[in-house]
Amino acid sequence: MRHPLNNIMAEIQKLERKLSAETSSFIDEACRMTIYLQELLRTVKDDVMREGFSGIDEEIYFFKVIKPNILGKLIHYNKVYRIETACPVDSGDLNQSYYALQLKALTQEYRVHICYSAFYRYYRSGRTDRDGEYFTLGNINYYDGLNSYVFEIDPNFSTYFDYKVAKIIANELTYNYLTTKLNPDQNPDVLLQHEETKDFFWTQTKNALIELIYALYANDAISHGKIGIRKISTVFQVLFRVSLNDIHNSFHRMKTRAGSRTLFLDQLKFSLEEYMDRDDTL
Repeated sequence: MRHPLNNIMAEIQKLERKLSAETSSFIDEACRMTIYLQELLRTVKDDVMREGFSGIDEEIYFFKVIKPNILGKLIHYNKVYRIETACPVDSGDLNQSYYALQLKALTQEYRVHICYSAFYRYYRSGRTDRDGEYFTLGNINYYDGLNSYVFEIDPNFSTYFDYKVAKIIANELTYNYLTTKLNPDQNPDVLLQHEETKDFFWTQTKNALIELIYALYANDAISHGKIGIRKISTVFQVLFRVSLNDIHNSFHRMKTRAGSRTLFLDQLKFSLEEYMDRDDTL
């Protein structure tokens, strides 16, 4: 089977980073990613159906890693699109309640359908002894009382358990997305905060923090640029106990504001140079 499996995830991440920086809304980003991933999955399926696998190891790797990551992201972005298009326009308490309800429903789904299953424990433990059973074609055991969607999958392109891994991945991605939409101050149980960081908070403007986040992102300063704006934003929101809401709109306003577009970064540079020039600096 000759297709660029090793490059697939890199291409997905590249497009995610591009859209994360360019799109002005979650709806636009989620819609474009959904269309892209659906077409990618179709292309990969055509390749697999045409050429098959070179051996069982490649087959297991495909159904355990490659396909679930594509499908998981597809499920996630489609979920985000549905959530965002049904979200109340109001950005206050009604908006926060909506996202809280979505997170509660997601958590309930996770508890009922994922975390207590034997397969979930197998997958999370990193075991490989049953990979041949779970991630190769033609081994679906209908006597186990599987979920009804098994009858809708293509048995020539699914082992059933590849879909379960995709759901685990999608669930975690959607959880991270929802936590970024919730105000940390109003939802302390959602965004974990520790006693030792209780006095750690942001004292500049929210726009200043957004400017800093985008600067770090643009410079590939975090994880060699492999982490997107949303994840970086999540870390800063939790660390500094601040809600940034939709950072894209704020960033696009910065691009067109009068005067310096990097007001906070200019201020940082000036403050640091002034500090360096002090006689009592170590």
